[in-house]
Amino acid sequence: MKGRGRFQAHFKKDHMKKGIYVLPNLFTTASLFAGIYSVTAAMKGSFLPAAYAIIISLVLDGLDGRMARMTNTTSRFGMEYDSLCDLVAFGVAPAMLAYTWSLSGFGKWGWFAAFFFVACGALRLARFNVQVHVIDKGVFNGLAIPAAAAVIATSVILWQFLGGAGKFQHLGVLFGVSGVALLMVSSIKYYSFKDLNYFLRKPFMSFIAIVLILIVVAAEPQITAFTFSFGYAMSGPIYAAVRHIRQRTTHAEHIEHRLI
Repeated sequence: MKGRGRFQAHFKKDHMKKGIYVLPNLFTTASLFAGIYSVTAAMKGSFLPAAYAIIISLVLDGLDGRMARMTNTTSRFGMEYDSLCDLVAFGVAPAMLAYTWSLSGFGKWGWFAAFFFVACGALRLARFNVQVHVIDKGVFNGLAIPAAAAVIATSVILWQFLGGAGKFQHLGVLFGVSGVALLMVSSIKYYSFKDLNYFLRKPFMSFIAIVLILIVVAAEPQITAFTFSFGYAMSGPIYAAVRHIRQRTTHAEHIEHRLI
């Protein structure tokens, strides 16, 4: 009887492990849906809807994690499922958008760049999963794949807003996509914004700054979205360069002080 009781308890435990939390995974699935829609829209030449679908996927991807933490429904399954969906929504979808919008005009180099973006995105996600408990939560090790996807999506949105129509076959897009891909697999640190808490008391001027930012975003959303995306992508290399210069200056001053 005791053996049977242990078997039943073990069975119930394993059965519970096979269950999944529905609500956060629904947001993840919706993000995947938006990514697949972006791919199909890009294949049809509907570049603007494809770009906006990636932005919608970004919002949904941010909500699923917050929803899981707020409802205490985080799970290993949810993390793995989220990574797989991210590879489609923020790896394949923006690569397909970039290829159909611009890179297809460069022949094999175009689809090499698109593949390079997807491959670097997959490597970035794999590295994040194994370093999630090692790297400081306040920073990302390399550019996050949603941020990389945002650079491509907002570039298309800005191009259309400035009067561009159809494809934009420019060499800068080829180097830009490749550069963003390299930032994903780099060791450059990026601020993660995970330590922000909007429910705590903040200085009065912080609230004014947030209101001003919202006004600017509402006035020119296409321009500000690209500016924020591109600015965040460049913030890592700029900070790394400034930090390197400061370290060299400090080291030189230390050597000079020792010589004196």
